[in-house]
Amino acid sequence: MRVDRPLLGITLMVGFCAAAPVGDAMAKLLGGSVPLPELLLVRFAAQALLLLPIIWHTARPLSMSRNALYLTIIRSLLHIVGLGAMFTALRFLPLADAVAMAFVMPFIMLLLGWLVLSEEVGAHRILACTVGFAGTMLVVQPSFAEVGAPALLPILVAFVFALFMLVSRKLAKENDPIVMQAISGLVSTLILAPVALLLAHAEVPYFDIRMPDAREWMLMAGVGVLGTVGHLLMTWALRFAPAATLAPVQYLEIPIATIVGWLVFRDLPDGIAALGIAVIMAAGLYIVLFERAAPKAAKASRLVPDG
Repeated sequence: MRVDRPLLGITLMVGFCAAAPVGDAMAKLLGGSVPLPELLLVRFAAQALLLLPIIWHTARPLSMSRNALYLTIIRSLLHIVGLGAMFTALRFLPLADAVAMAFVMPFIMLLLGWLVLSEEVGAHRILACTVGFAGTMLVVQPSFAEVGAPALLPILVAFVFALFMLVSRKLAKENDPIVMQAISGLVSTLILAPVALLLAHAEVPYFDIRMPDAREWMLMAGVGVLGTVGHLLMTWALRFAPAATLAPVQYLEIPIATIVGWLVFRDLPDGIAALGIAVIMAAGLYIVLFERAAPKAAKASRLVPDG
């Protein structure tokens, strides 16, 4: 059993927080031009194609226990639903808004980590998540009147990915991250390929398959590469740190998404949203400092003699 190393887990999660918004921006640039099943199929096929050569070169066994395979299938289904909902939301919402609205996820994950995995939460983590959640509410500017039902999709994303991360945490403790991600990519591809073909023959609007142009291929490849690298970082993070520890750190994805959204789409939050981003960053930094200070305090307390 691998021992938790919270600071390493936090560092890896920050890497995920940087990769994910760039991949989301590429997906948003594709807009509605590429059908959703096709985009998802390329995303997961790229994950498998990128990782299988690494597995072959490093002589890793492409296998896992039956129980782990069942969990991987569940994880893959959650991943497909979560990404599908997020990519759809990005067609209607600004990048920063979609990411921010999905950030009820760490709050949900904190509670699920406590209820399902019996992970220690503690007052400091609850405080950091609560403050970060309050900051998220400042970033989210109600747009239901303009967007309608698609504005609710990031809430679905939040719940699905909270479950996804808890399953990932369980798998990451006992399985090689690269093997786990490669098998997940293969499983997702096998699930999506027949679905995409069926929808193509059914001629369902927004789901029909067509040949992308060169620009669309490049963007879809970018979504696949960044998605693969990002989720490897997340898997490694969950291997070294509890979900409750990583929950507040993920709030850093919102300011990064805001910067990417401004650079690519010239979307910039207003004053209230900027205040929310500052609150979110403060909550994330607080938990990092707390995780750094806690082991030192525990070590110091052991060195102090009783009486």
